[in-house]
Amino acid sequence: MNAILKANAANAVGGGTVLGPEAAHAAVDGRGKKVRAMLKVRLGEDIYSSWFKSMEFESFDGRLVRVSVPVKFVRNWIHEHYSDHLLESARIEFAGAERIEVIWRQPGSVANRATEQQRPIVSTPDTTSQPSAHSDAMARTVVMRPVVPAAQRTSGGGLEGSPLDPRYTFDSFVVGASNRMSHAGAIQVAETVLTDSPGYNPLYIHSSVGLGKSHLLQAIAWEVKRRNSNAQVLYLTAERFRYQFVEALRSSDPLAFKERFRNISLLLIDDLEFLQGERTEQEFDHIINALLDGGKQVVVASARAPNHIERLNERMRSRLQRGLVTELLPLDHELRQKVIEKRVAEKRAHDSSFALTRDVQDLLAARLTENGRELEGTITRLYATWQYMRTPITLDIAEGVIRDLVANLEPRRIKIEDILRIISRHYGVSKGDLLSQRRHRSVVWPRQIGMYLAKQLTARSLPEIGRRFGGRDHTTVLHAIRKIEGEITKNPRLEDELEELKKLLNH
Repeated sequence: MNAILKANAANAVGGGTVLGPEAAHAAVDGRGKKVRAMLKVRLGEDIYSSWFKSMEFESFDGRLVRVSVPVKFVRNWIHEHYSDHLLESARIEFAGAERIEVIWRQPGSVANRATEQQRPIVSTPDTTSQPSAHSDAMARTVVMRPVVPAAQRTSGGGLEGSPLDPRYTFDSFVVGASNRMSHAGAIQVAETVLTDSPGYNPLYIHSSVGLGKSHLLQAIAWEVKRRNSNAQVLYLTAERFRYQFVEALRSSDPLAFKERFRNISLLLIDDLEFLQGERTEQEFDHIINALLDGGKQVVVASARAPNHIERLNERMRSRLQRGLVTELLPLDHELRQKVIEKRVAEKRAHDSSFALTRDVQDLLAARLTENGRELEGTITRLYATWQYMRTPITLDIAEGVIRDLVANLEPRRIKIEDILRIISRHYGVSKGDLLSQRRHRSVVWPRQIGMYLAKQLTARSLPEIGRRFGGRDHTTVLHAIRKIEGEITKNPRLEDELEELKKLLNH
């Protein structure tokens, strides 16, 4: 490894001592792993796996972060679509980073990691930055201004909100029969939150995955900030709320955490079902009650209705149901067609020569019935395929692209490990508790649900299911199955919940 890379690596760990090549690269790679983890959360599993999983962080000289990918097409795609996200995430771990250089990693050559300069792609905040050792290379690059981090984050009272996606606005939301009520409620909240006559408070939106909950919440945030840039708007996922509260506890500052919500005009909480921890839930209750009592607007999104979330106490469940509770239903055929047309139009805005024939659009609308996220991802895939091949997208090409998405082709083989993971996440119970001997209802009920699903969705015998659920006897499994079957006949909502879990397992 040459002297430049040694210096880069030394700067990457923030010290004045030049590290050896292996240690230097390991230091950069360690920070790079954290950046990749942020990108995975920020952009989602599908986008991360498609474009960032093979990325490696090569060096950092105090201003320039160099990363590599094994395919030229991937390099170009990241530059065109995700350079802002990459640079913003990298700045969190690499202090002082001004630019990102994405290079093509030649197979089988370690040296190329340090020296490859074939048409690098650079993201930089300012074309007038001071000259550096890379000035000559920059003359051959495409330079883009990154999105200012503050423009994509909401904040209130000193709290850092979750990132906002600039694509998630009311203009990009496609309205149909299945989501019209939720859309109307969101519009009314956005238009009235800063007036003397606020709309529904709280607004509670629930649905299965991929139907637009997060889109509507972020659209509200963008619209309110558009109307008044000084409005105190805070968008938080439940997991981020929990993380910031735990950090406040560790720093012995829980009162200051609560105080930061005092001046917020609008609080938007996403993925409420993932709020976990007794103290976190109590703090959430206190804050929501204080905001509502003070006339502040609250908007909540969740996979389930308030009365289906067991961890909510009765008072909080009642308060959340006092406003407007609305559900986003699965997309019907007409709405799926409208979503496809909208997403194609968005791609054409970047390149007017891209097009999908009516036959291809009809195929997608007929075969992809799960959710809007699936449709959007498919259009992105087809657009990438078209960019790479530069030939019209035929029915055969479209069939090939969606083959892994179509449920009726090859059913996904579900494992008991998958069931344990989904049950743990859905009910907020650790896998260790599910496999333990604990008999509290908060653990027993999810465990019984898991055993029931294991019998329904796998070919495992009762004794094998018992062994995989903490070494239990087959009679315990049989009791759990009969218990759930009996509850289904008395509680139709349980059947809906089981269907939701099956959908999650099939994704």
